[in-house]
Amino acid sequence: MVSVTQMESKTSPVIKCESVYKIFGLNAKKMLQTANGKVDAEVFQKAGCVVGVNNASFELFEGEMLVIMGLSGSGKSTLLRCISRLTNATSGKISINGNDLLSMGNKELIELRRNKMGMVFQSFALLPHKTVLENIAFPLQIKGSSTKESVARAMEMVSLVGLSGRENYFPRELSGGQQQRVGIARSLAVKPDIWFLDEPFSALDPLIRKEMQDEFLRLQGVLNKTILFVTHDFDEALRLADRIAIMKDGIIEQLDTPANIVLKPATEYVRKFTQDVPREKVLKIESIMDPIKDNQKLGDLRVSKESLIEEVAESVLSQAATIGVVDASGKIVGCLDHLKVIKVLFGDKNLKI
Repeated sequence: MVSVTQMESKTSPVIKCESVYKIFGLNAKKMLQTANGKVDAEVFQKAGCVVGVNNASFELFEGEMLVIMGLSGSGKSTLLRCISRLTNATSGKISINGNDLLSMGNKELIELRRNKMGMVFQSFALLPHKTVLENIAFPLQIKGSSTKESVARAMEMVSLVGLSGRENYFPRELSGGQQQRVGIARSLAVKPDIWFLDEPFSALDPLIRKEMQDEFLRLQGVLNKTILFVTHDFDEALRLADRIAIMKDGIIEQLDTPANIVLKPATEYVRKFTQDVPREKVLKIESIMDPIKDNQKLGDLRVSKESLIEEVAESVLSQAATIGVVDASGKIVGCLDHLKVIKVLFGDKNLKI
């Protein structure tokens, strides 16, 4: 995943939205012009318009995963559809790799979707009369790839998503989680730079959903895609996101790291939305580790500074000795006492983070 420092160091966003509005209704554009950018959802509703997205502005950088979340009707899926231009924005600017998305003609848009974008939705939308392999190869054949090339690429994707041995199964012969893996493989077959996912796991049972989240994180670790992921599940957002955008009535209430969303809510709505989230779900070991002192003795256990507290709490609490905290290269960059983790888990209000 992309760190905040990495994002700040990048100068060219993959996706850039500037004051994007999507308003449904016959008088939408006229109403928006007279509002001078100050859109009141209730006023617009009385005039027969529905506000889907209200003045959304943000940037998304290469390799970053931005999770857009909110309750039903908050505008999260509408925003994704505007950025993929499955829906046309009423007003604003959207650029993809510096290119103006809203000025593209149909031919340019089709090429962009075929070559740059991958999409996965809640509905698996698999072709029932085609096998797993044929479903995955289908978008490649539409692009004009030969049968040999498309089958070879599809087999790579079958292996990538863990479906080897089931390439000749039909969708009806697969579980829900396996069907969604086919959908993911199909979207990745065209090697997209940008990946759009709209509630991809919400139709799955909780256990399968957790497995698919694990699989998704594994894939992102391998592929490093630029991802826009929509969900209504806050736990899912916390597990997956580099940054989270919380929406309400079409407005992005706050866009920030998971830790800041929970620990530093920007609005009362965000505070209420996140008030019951345990800190160990969002805090990384880096945020509570102490500096190494001269001649400090450490036990054998090492934990990554990037690990969430909840991921390593059991191991840490089983150790009496001070634990070494390491960076990605394995270098010791800090230390951790198990008492610090206990304070986080049991809510010591005097703990400074």
